[in-house]
Amino acid sequence: MKRSLVLALLALLLTACEEKVKPSVLSGVSGRQLPSQESWGSTITFSDSGVVKAVVRAGHIFAYDNSRVTHLDSGVTVDFFDENGAHTSKLTSVRGSVDEGSNDLEATGNVVVRSDSGTVVYTETMFWDNRRQRIHSPEFVRIVSPRERLQGTGFESDHNLRNYRIFKVTGQSEGP
Repeated sequence: MKRSLVLALLALLLTACEEKVKPSVLSGVSGRQLPSQESWGSTITFSDSGVVKAVVRAGHIFAYDNSRVTHLDSGVTVDFFDENGAHTSKLTSVRGSVDEGSNDLEATGNVVVRSDSGTVVYTETMFWDNRRQRIHSPEFVRIVSPRERLQGTGFESDHNLRNYRIFKVTGQSEGP
């Protein structure tokens, strides 16, 4: 009698536990919509021949099966370094993505690139072309440097913002 009571209670507990862990929130969501990999508060380091080229930090990093793109959101920060490993600039944005084949980066949402020499670029979308080692944007940009203020559409520069150009300048003023 005691044994059958214990078995009955055990069966009741196991059945009750099974009901509690069913993921009711995910009903109707297919496995293809969920990331295959996720990480929070993570860092990705890009290097070449032992020299760090960039360090990417994001609040949330995720990827899907059958995709060669890693998605970044919840605040993105990219620190760029020169060929000697010295820090040159920092990019911040709301979100972004990295092409795993080319290591090209797309940053979107309140993008700010700030060089260690004091030049700052503001835009909504910025791209890092890893092969060419250049940043560029097809969108409106505003540049504030120690010697000038510029704005326009279309932008390209080295990552330390020393040699930049705006393709269609729409405004300019002397000094900061």
